[in-house]
Amino acid sequence: MSSDTHDEPSDEAIVEAASDAAEGVILSRYKQSDVTDLDVTVRFESGTLEIDVYLNAPDEPDPDAVAREAIEAAEAAVDELFENA
Repeated sequence: MSSDTHDEPSDEAIVEAASDAAEGVILSRYKQSDVTDLDVTVRFESGTLEIDVYLNAPDEPDPDAVAREAIEAAEAAVDELFENA
């Protein structure tokens, strides 16, 4: 299969990769049953990526720190998509 190196990932692929990466980080830090509420919102419009993570989980590890890690992982996943395009 040949691919054109100038093809950029679709908006849908970007949102999915970012969401999957963010959720993956969170669920690697907590058991799913310990997470009271989780909302990962990803938007990619006009070349701008917006990621919001709301996490209600036990205090260990720190939910704010885990949410920041999740956002960083989402950004890295999108960067990787563009690097491999």
